[in-house]
Amino acid sequence: MADLLSLFPVVSALDADGTVVVGGCRADALGEEFGTPVLVVAEAALRARAREYAGELSARWSNSRVVFASKAFPCTAVQRVMVEEGLGLDVAGGGEILTALKAGVDPGQIVHHGNAKNDEEIAMAVDHGIGLVVVDNSDDVDRLEATVPEGRTQDVLVRIIPGVTANTHAHVLTGHTGSKFGLSPDQAAPLIKRIENSRQLRMQGVHVHVGSQILDVEPFAESVAPVARLGEFPVYDLGGGLGARYTWADSPPAVGAYLDALIGAAKQHLPAEAQVIIEPGRSMVCESAMTIYRVTTVKRGAVTFVAVDGGMGDNLEVALFEQRFEAGIVGRFDGPDPELVTVVGRHCESGDVLVDGIALSAPAVDDLLAVPATGAYCFTMANNYNGNRRIPVAFARDGHARLVVRRETWADLSARDVD
Repeated sequence: MADLLSLFPVVSALDADGTVVVGGCRADALGEEFGTPVLVVAEAALRARAREYAGELSARWSNSRVVFASKAFPCTAVQRVMVEEGLGLDVAGGGEILTALKAGVDPGQIVHHGNAKNDEEIAMAVDHGIGLVVVDNSDDVDRLEATVPEGRTQDVLVRIIPGVTANTHAHVLTGHTGSKFGLSPDQAAPLIKRIENSRQLRMQGVHVHVGSQILDVEPFAESVAPVARLGEFPVYDLGGGLGARYTWADSPPAVGAYLDALIGAAKQHLPAEAQVIIEPGRSMVCESAMTIYRVTTVKRGAVTFVAVDGGMGDNLEVALFEQRFEAGIVGRFDGPDPELVTVVGRHCESGDVLVDGIALSAPAVDDLLAVPATGAYCFTMANNYNGNRRIPVAFARDGHARLVVRRETWADLSARDVD
Protein backbone atom coordinates (compact mmCIF):
# COMPACT_ATOMS: atom_id res chain seq x y z
CA MET A 1 0.00 0.00 0.00
CA ALA A 2 2.77 2.43 0.93
CA ASP A 3 4.57 1.71 -2.34
CA LEU A 4 1.50 2.43 -4.45
CA LEU A 5 0.49 5.52 -2.49
CA SER A 6 3.99 6.95 -3.02
CA LEU A 7 3.29 7.15 -6.76
CA PHE A 8 0.31 9.47 -6.29
CA PRO A 9 0.77 13.26 -5.99
CA VAL A 10 2.62 14.40 -2.90
CA VAL A 11 -0.59 15.80 -1.39
CA SER A 12 -2.23 12.35 -1.39
CA ALA A 13 -3.31 10.18 1.53
CA LEU A 14 -5.64 7.33 2.42
CA ASP A 15 -8.92 8.03 4.17
CA ALA A 16 -10.02 5.97 7.18
CA ASP A 17 -11.71 3.43 4.90
CA GLY A 18 -8.66 3.11 2.67
CA THR A 19 -9.89 5.35 -0.16
CA VAL A 20 -7.18 7.41 -1.82
CA VAL A 21 -7.53 11.15 -1.32
CA VAL A 22 -5.83 13.55 -3.75
CA GLY A 23 -5.78 17.29 -3.14
CA GLY A 24 -8.16 16.69 -0.24
CA CYS A 25 -10.71 15.01 -2.52
CA ARG A 26 -11.72 11.35 -2.30
CA ALA A 27 -11.33 9.37 -5.50
CA ASP A 28 -14.84 7.94 -5.26
CA ALA A 29 -16.32 11.41 -4.88
CA LEU A 30 -14.33 12.64 -7.88
CA GLY A 31 -15.59 9.73 -9.96
CA GLU A 32 -19.15 10.47 -8.91
CA GLU A 33 -18.91 14.20 -9.63
CA PHE A 34 -17.12 14.09 -12.97
CA GLY A 35 -17.82 10.58 -14.22
CA THR A 36 -15.18 8.17 -15.41
CA PRO A 37 -12.64 8.14 -16.81
CA VAL A 38 -11.42 11.43 -15.38
CA LEU A 39 -7.92 12.87 -15.20
CA VAL A 40 -7.39 14.56 -11.83
CA VAL A 41 -4.58 17.07 -11.22
CA ALA A 42 -3.42 17.89 -7.71
CA GLU A 43 -2.98 21.62 -8.17
CA ALA A 44 -0.81 22.12 -5.08
CA ALA A 45 1.60 19.43 -6.27
CA LEU A 46 1.77 21.03 -9.71
CA ARG A 47 2.56 24.44 -8.25
CA ALA A 48 5.13 23.02 -5.85
CA ARG A 49 6.98 21.35 -8.71
CA ALA A 50 7.08 24.58 -10.72
CA ARG A 51 8.49 26.45 -7.73
CA GLU A 52 11.04 23.72 -7.10
CA TYR A 53 12.38 23.93 -10.64
CA ALA A 54 12.53 27.74 -10.63
CA GLY A 55 14.21 27.90 -7.23
CA GLU A 56 16.74 25.16 -7.88
CA LEU A 57 17.78 26.63 -11.23
CA SER A 58 18.13 30.23 -10.06
CA ALA A 59 20.20 29.06 -7.08
CA ARG A 60 22.75 27.58 -9.49
CA TRP A 61 22.66 30.06 -12.39
CA SER A 62 21.22 33.49 -11.68
CA ASN A 63 20.62 34.54 -15.30
CA SER A 64 18.25 31.71 -16.07
CA ARG A 65 14.71 30.83 -17.09
CA VAL A 66 12.47 27.81 -16.72
CA VAL A 67 10.00 27.29 -19.57
CA PHE A 68 7.45 24.51 -19.27
CA ALA A 69 7.42 22.11 -22.24
CA SER A 70 3.71 22.46 -22.93
CA LYS A 71 3.51 19.40 -25.17
CA ALA A 72 3.64 17.25 -22.01
CA PHE A 73 0.26 18.64 -20.86
CA PRO A 74 -1.02 21.42 -23.17
CA CYS A 75 -4.11 22.14 -21.13
CA THR A 76 -4.79 25.86 -20.77
CA ALA A 77 -5.34 25.53 -17.02
CA VAL A 78 -1.98 23.76 -16.59
CA GLN A 79 -0.21 26.36 -18.70
CA ARG A 80 -1.89 29.09 -16.63
CA VAL A 81 -0.50 27.59 -13.42
CA MET A 82 2.99 27.70 -14.91
CA VAL A 83 2.55 31.33 -15.94
CA GLU A 84 1.25 32.25 -12.48
CA GLU A 85 4.33 30.62 -10.97
CA GLY A 86 6.60 32.76 -13.15
CA LEU A 87 7.58 30.23 -15.80
CA GLY A 88 7.68 30.68 -19.55
CA LEU A 89 6.14 28.23 -22.00
CA ASP A 90 7.69 26.06 -24.68
CA VAL A 91 5.33 25.31 -27.57
CA ALA A 92 5.62 22.90 -30.49
CA GLY A 93 2.74 23.92 -32.75
CA GLY A 94 0.10 26.51 -33.54
CA GLY A 95 -2.46 25.12 -31.13
CA GLU A 96 -0.03 25.30 -28.26
CA ILE A 97 0.72 28.93 -29.16
CA LEU A 98 -3.00 29.74 -28.90
CA THR A 99 -3.55 27.96 -25.58
CA ALA A 100 -0.38 29.56 -24.18
CA LEU A 101 -1.66 33.01 -25.08
CA LYS A 102 -5.08 32.14 -23.64
CA ALA A 103 -3.29 31.13 -20.44
CA GLY A 104 -1.96 34.68 -20.18
CA VAL A 105 1.72 34.18 -20.94
CA ASP A 106 3.82 37.11 -22.10
CA PRO A 107 4.54 36.20 -25.75
CA GLY A 108 8.14 37.17 -25.16
CA GLN A 109 8.40 34.27 -22.70
CA ILE A 110 7.43 31.65 -25.31
CA VAL A 111 9.96 29.37 -26.99
CA HIS A 112 8.63 27.93 -30.26
CA HIS A 113 9.89 24.53 -31.43
CA GLY A 114 9.17 22.21 -34.33
CA ASN A 115 11.17 20.27 -36.89
CA ALA A 116 8.67 20.99 -39.70
CA LYS A 117 7.07 24.37 -39.00
CA ASN A 118 4.69 25.43 -41.74
CA ASP A 119 3.99 28.90 -43.10
CA GLU A 120 0.95 29.36 -40.86
CA GLU A 121 2.86 28.54 -37.66
CA ILE A 122 5.76 30.79 -38.63
CA ALA A 123 3.28 33.61 -39.29
CA MET A 124 1.59 33.01 -35.92
CA ALA A 125 4.93 33.19 -34.13
CA VAL A 126 5.88 36.44 -35.85
CA ASP A 127 2.44 38.06 -35.56
CA HIS A 128 2.15 37.30 -31.83
CA GLY A 129 5.69 38.40 -31.00
CA ILE A 130 6.94 35.03 -29.81
CA GLY A 131 10.19 35.56 -27.92
CA LEU A 132 12.36 32.80 -29.36
CA VAL A 133 11.87 30.65 -32.45
CA VAL A 134 14.09 27.58 -32.44
CA VAL A 135 15.42 27.11 -35.96
CA ASP A 136 15.58 23.42 -36.80
CA ASN A 137 16.68 23.67 -40.45
CA SER A 138 17.44 26.14 -43.24
CA ASP A 139 13.79 26.05 -44.38
CA ASP A 140 12.81 27.67 -41.07
CA VAL A 141 15.18 30.50 -41.90
CA ASP A 142 13.70 30.86 -45.40
CA ARG A 143 10.17 31.08 -44.00
CA LEU A 144 11.11 33.49 -41.24
CA GLU A 145 12.95 35.84 -43.59
CA ALA A 146 9.94 35.78 -45.90
CA THR A 147 7.55 36.54 -43.03
CA VAL A 148 9.22 39.03 -40.67
CA PRO A 149 8.15 42.54 -41.77
CA GLU A 150 10.69 45.10 -42.87
CA GLY A 151 12.05 47.00 -39.90
CA ARG A 152 11.42 44.16 -37.43
CA THR A 153 13.64 41.34 -36.21
CA GLN A 154 12.89 37.90 -34.81
CA ASP A 155 15.11 36.36 -32.14
CA VAL A 156 16.10 32.78 -32.92
CA LEU A 157 18.04 29.85 -31.50
CA VAL A 158 19.55 27.07 -33.61
CA ARG A 159 18.89 23.51 -32.51
CA ILE A 160 21.99 21.34 -32.34
CA ILE A 161 22.31 17.55 -32.38
CA PRO A 162 24.93 16.88 -29.68
CA GLY A 163 25.56 13.26 -30.67
CA VAL A 164 24.54 11.98 -27.23
CA THR A 165 22.54 8.74 -26.99
CA ALA A 166 20.68 8.59 -23.69
CA ASN A 167 19.39 5.39 -22.10
CA THR A 168 15.69 5.70 -22.87
CA HIS A 169 13.10 4.36 -25.31
CA ALA A 170 14.07 4.84 -28.95
CA HIS A 171 10.84 6.72 -29.64
CA VAL A 172 11.82 9.52 -27.27
CA LEU A 173 15.52 9.84 -28.15
CA THR A 174 16.33 13.22 -29.73
CA GLY A 175 20.04 13.98 -29.24
CA HIS A 176 21.61 11.02 -31.04
CA THR A 177 23.38 11.17 -34.39
CA GLY A 178 20.67 10.73 -37.01
CA SER A 179 17.94 12.45 -34.99
CA LYS A 180 15.19 14.11 -37.02
CA PHE A 181 15.51 17.15 -34.77
CA GLY A 182 18.12 19.85 -35.29
CA LEU A 183 21.42 19.98 -37.12
CA SER A 184 24.83 18.48 -36.51
CA PRO A 185 27.45 21.04 -35.40
CA ASP A 186 29.02 20.93 -38.87
CA GLN A 187 25.64 21.63 -40.51
CA ALA A 188 24.75 24.31 -37.96
CA ALA A 189 27.89 26.44 -38.29
CA PRO A 190 27.14 27.90 -41.78
CA LEU A 191 23.47 28.41 -40.87
CA ILE A 192 24.50 30.35 -37.78
CA LYS A 193 26.67 32.58 -40.01
CA ARG A 194 23.73 33.11 -42.35
CA ILE A 195 21.47 34.15 -39.46
CA GLU A 196 24.11 36.49 -38.08
CA ASN A 197 24.13 38.25 -41.46
CA SER A 198 20.33 38.39 -41.78
CA ARG A 199 18.51 41.71 -41.56
CA GLN A 200 15.32 40.13 -40.20
CA LEU A 201 16.72 37.56 -37.77
CA ARG A 202 18.81 37.99 -34.67
CA MET A 203 21.02 35.09 -33.62
CA GLN A 204 20.51 34.71 -29.90
CA GLY A 205 22.00 31.29 -29.23
CA VAL A 206 21.71 27.55 -29.49
CA HIS A 207 19.40 24.83 -28.25
CA VAL A 208 20.04 21.19 -27.33
CA HIS A 209 17.82 18.35 -26.17
CA VAL A 210 18.79 14.70 -25.67
CA GLY A 211 15.43 12.99 -25.15
CA SER A 212 12.72 12.21 -22.64
CA GLN A 213 12.23 9.97 -19.58
CA ILE A 214 15.98 9.97 -18.87
CA LEU A 215 16.79 8.49 -15.47
CA ASP A 216 20.46 9.40 -15.14
CA VAL A 217 22.23 12.76 -15.25
CA GLU A 218 25.25 12.05 -17.45
CA PRO A 219 23.60 12.59 -20.88
CA PHE A 220 22.47 16.06 -19.86
CA ALA A 221 25.98 17.07 -18.84
CA GLU A 222 27.48 15.52 -21.97
CA SER A 223 25.24 17.61 -24.23
CA VAL A 224 26.70 20.97 -23.16
CA ALA A 225 30.23 20.82 -24.61
CA PRO A 226 29.12 20.18 -28.24
CA VAL A 227 27.01 23.34 -28.31
CA ALA A 228 29.65 25.38 -26.48
CA ARG A 229 32.14 24.65 -29.25
CA LEU A 230 29.97 26.56 -31.73
CA GLY A 231 30.82 29.87 -30.11
CA GLU A 232 29.72 32.32 -27.44
CA PHE A 233 26.09 33.47 -27.52
CA PRO A 234 23.72 35.39 -25.24
CA VAL A 235 21.40 32.37 -24.72
CA TYR A 236 21.88 28.62 -24.27
CA ASP A 237 18.71 26.54 -24.11
CA LEU A 238 19.74 23.22 -22.55
CA GLY A 239 16.40 21.50 -23.04
CA GLY A 240 14.60 19.13 -20.70
CA GLY A 241 14.09 15.38 -20.55
CA LEU A 242 14.41 14.45 -16.89
CA GLY A 243 12.46 11.27 -16.20
CA ALA A 244 9.48 10.85 -13.89
CA ARG A 245 8.50 8.12 -11.45
CA TYR A 246 5.79 5.92 -12.96
CA THR A 247 6.42 2.80 -10.90
CA TRP A 248 8.12 2.04 -7.60
CA ALA A 249 10.99 0.53 -9.58
CA ASP A 250 11.82 3.96 -11.07
CA SER A 251 14.41 6.15 -9.36
CA PRO A 252 14.70 9.38 -11.33
CA PRO A 253 17.27 11.92 -10.16
CA ALA A 254 16.00 14.72 -7.97
CA VAL A 255 15.70 18.11 -9.64
CA GLY A 256 18.69 19.32 -7.63
CA ALA A 257 20.87 16.41 -8.71
CA TYR A 258 19.87 16.88 -12.36
CA LEU A 259 20.72 20.58 -12.21
CA ASP A 260 23.98 19.94 -10.35
CA ALA A 261 25.12 17.93 -13.35
CA LEU A 262 23.69 20.19 -16.05
CA ILE A 263 24.73 23.51 -14.55
CA GLY A 264 28.05 22.03 -13.47
CA ALA A 265 28.76 21.40 -17.16
CA ALA A 266 27.43 24.86 -18.05
CA LYS A 267 29.84 26.51 -15.61
CA GLN A 268 32.66 24.55 -17.19
CA HIS A 269 31.84 25.31 -20.82
CA LEU A 270 29.52 28.34 -21.19
CA PRO A 271 30.08 32.08 -20.78
CA ALA A 272 29.29 33.16 -17.23
CA GLU A 273 27.13 36.06 -18.40
CA ALA A 274 24.94 34.01 -20.75
CA GLN A 275 21.32 33.18 -20.04
CA VAL A 276 20.54 29.49 -19.47
CA ILE A 277 17.08 28.14 -20.26
CA ILE A 278 15.73 24.71 -19.32
CA GLU A 279 12.53 23.08 -20.58
CA PRO A 280 11.11 20.52 -18.12
CA GLY A 281 7.98 18.77 -19.34
CA ARG A 282 7.31 15.18 -18.27
CA SER A 283 9.04 15.58 -14.91
CA MET A 284 7.10 18.78 -14.25
CA VAL A 285 3.61 17.29 -14.57
CA CYS A 286 3.66 13.48 -14.62
CA GLU A 287 3.45 12.83 -10.88
CA SER A 288 0.90 15.59 -10.22
CA ALA A 289 -2.04 13.65 -11.68
CA MET A 290 -3.97 10.39 -11.63
CA THR A 291 -6.70 8.88 -13.78
CA ILE A 292 -9.79 7.23 -12.31
CA TYR A 293 -11.52 4.48 -14.32
CA ARG A 294 -14.51 2.24 -13.69
CA VAL A 295 -14.20 -1.51 -14.16
CA THR A 296 -16.67 -2.67 -16.79
CA THR A 297 -15.71 -6.33 -17.23
CA VAL A 298 -13.68 -9.01 -15.43
CA LYS A 299 -12.91 -12.02 -17.60
CA ARG A 300 -11.10 -14.95 -15.99
CA GLY A 301 -9.34 -17.57 -18.08
CA ALA A 302 -5.75 -18.27 -19.10
CA VAL A 303 -5.27 -14.59 -18.29
CA THR A 304 -7.55 -12.58 -16.04
CA PHE A 305 -8.50 -9.42 -17.90
CA VAL A 306 -9.86 -6.44 -16.00
CA ALA A 307 -11.36 -4.08 -18.58
CA VAL A 308 -12.04 -0.44 -17.78
CA ASP A 309 -14.03 2.33 -19.45
CA GLY A 310 -10.96 4.04 -20.91
CA GLY A 311 -7.65 2.89 -22.32
CA MET A 312 -5.49 3.94 -25.25
CA GLY A 313 -7.95 6.73 -26.03
CA ASP A 314 -6.75 8.55 -22.92
CA ASN A 315 -3.33 6.91 -22.37
CA LEU A 316 -1.14 6.05 -25.36
CA GLU A 317 2.05 5.87 -23.31
CA VAL A 318 1.92 2.09 -23.00
CA ALA A 319 1.34 1.42 -26.70
CA LEU A 320 3.83 4.00 -27.97
CA PHE A 321 6.62 3.87 -25.39
CA GLU A 322 6.00 0.60 -23.52
CA GLN A 323 5.68 2.68 -20.37
CA ARG A 324 4.85 0.75 -17.20
CA PHE A 325 2.09 2.04 -14.94
CA GLU A 326 0.77 0.84 -11.58
CA ALA A 327 -2.82 0.84 -10.33
CA GLY A 328 -5.06 -0.02 -7.40
CA ILE A 329 -8.73 -0.67 -6.70
CA VAL A 330 -10.07 2.42 -4.93
CA GLY A 331 -10.62 1.55 -1.26
CA ARG A 332 -8.63 -1.71 -1.57
CA PHE A 333 -5.05 -0.81 -2.42
CA ASP A 334 -3.93 -3.44 0.08
CA GLY A 335 -7.17 -5.40 0.27
CA PRO A 336 -7.86 -9.14 0.49
CA ASP A 337 -7.74 -11.76 -2.27
CA PRO A 338 -5.05 -10.18 -4.47
CA GLU A 339 -5.24 -11.51 -8.01
CA LEU A 340 -2.67 -11.20 -10.79
CA VAL A 341 -4.45 -9.53 -13.71
CA THR A 342 -3.91 -7.56 -16.89
CA VAL A 343 -5.73 -4.24 -17.01
CA VAL A 344 -6.99 -3.50 -20.52
CA GLY A 345 -8.98 -0.76 -22.17
CA ARG A 346 -12.20 -0.71 -24.15
CA HIS A 347 -10.68 -0.08 -27.58
CA CYS A 348 -10.65 -2.60 -30.41
CA GLU A 349 -6.89 -3.32 -30.32
CA SER A 350 -4.95 -6.10 -28.61
CA GLY A 351 -2.36 -3.46 -27.78
CA ASP A 352 -4.89 -1.54 -25.68
CA VAL A 353 -3.27 -2.53 -22.40
CA LEU A 354 -2.92 -0.19 -19.43
CA VAL A 355 -1.06 -2.46 -16.99
CA ASP A 356 0.21 -5.91 -17.88
CA GLY A 357 0.57 -8.11 -14.83
CA ILE A 358 -0.51 -6.43 -11.61
CA ALA A 359 -2.01 -7.67 -8.35
CA LEU A 360 -5.45 -6.18 -7.68
CA SER A 361 -7.67 -6.91 -4.70
CA ALA A 362 -10.73 -8.95 -5.80
CA PRO A 363 -11.50 -6.85 -8.90
CA ALA A 364 -15.20 -6.68 -9.76
CA VAL A 365 -17.50 -4.83 -12.14
CA ASP A 366 -18.20 -1.23 -11.01
CA ASP A 367 -15.01 -0.98 -8.93
CA LEU A 368 -13.05 2.21 -9.41
CA LEU A 369 -9.43 1.84 -10.52
CA ALA A 370 -6.92 4.60 -9.79
CA VAL A 371 -3.80 4.91 -11.96
CA PRO A 372 -1.15 7.38 -10.75
CA ALA A 373 1.46 9.30 -12.76
CA THR A 374 -0.78 10.16 -15.72
CA GLY A 375 -0.01 13.88 -15.89
CA ALA A 376 2.40 13.68 -18.83
CA TYR A 377 1.47 12.96 -22.45
CA CYS A 378 -1.89 11.34 -21.61
CA PHE A 379 -4.03 14.45 -22.16
CA THR A 380 -1.97 15.62 -25.11
CA MET A 381 -2.24 12.31 -27.02
CA ALA A 382 -5.91 11.65 -26.23
CA ASN A 383 -7.85 10.57 -29.28
CA ASN A 384 -11.25 9.57 -30.67
CA TYR A 385 -10.46 5.98 -31.64
CA ASN A 386 -13.66 3.89 -31.90
CA GLY A 387 -15.69 7.06 -31.51
CA ASN A 388 -14.15 7.61 -28.08
CA ARG A 389 -15.00 10.87 -26.35
CA ARG A 390 -11.93 12.52 -24.84
CA ILE A 391 -12.06 12.61 -21.06
CA PRO A 392 -12.37 15.58 -18.70
CA VAL A 393 -9.66 17.14 -16.57
CA ALA A 394 -10.36 18.30 -13.01
CA PHE A 395 -8.15 20.21 -10.58
CA ALA A 396 -8.28 19.18 -6.91
CA ARG A 397 -7.03 21.44 -4.13
CA ASP A 398 -7.77 21.80 -0.42
CA GLY A 399 -10.76 19.49 -0.61
CA HIS A 400 -12.39 21.26 -3.56
CA ALA A 401 -12.47 20.06 -7.15
CA ARG A 402 -13.19 22.05 -10.30
CA LEU A 403 -13.58 21.10 -13.92
CA VAL A 404 -10.98 22.67 -16.23
CA VAL A 405 -11.63 20.61 -19.39
CA ARG A 406 -15.09 19.11 -20.01
CA ARG A 407 -15.74 15.66 -21.38
CA GLU A 408 -16.42 15.64 -25.11
CA THR A 409 -20.04 15.20 -26.12
CA TRP A 410 -21.47 12.97 -28.83
CA ALA A 411 -22.20 16.15 -30.77
CA ASP A 412 -18.50 17.10 -30.60
CA LEU A 413 -17.60 13.95 -32.52
CA SER A 414 -19.55 15.05 -35.59
CA ALA A 415 -19.05 18.81 -35.25
CA ARG A 416 -16.46 18.96 -38.04
CA ASP A 417 -18.51 16.96 -40.54
CA VAL A 418 -19.59 19.07 -43.52
CA ASP A 419 -21.76 16.45 -45.22
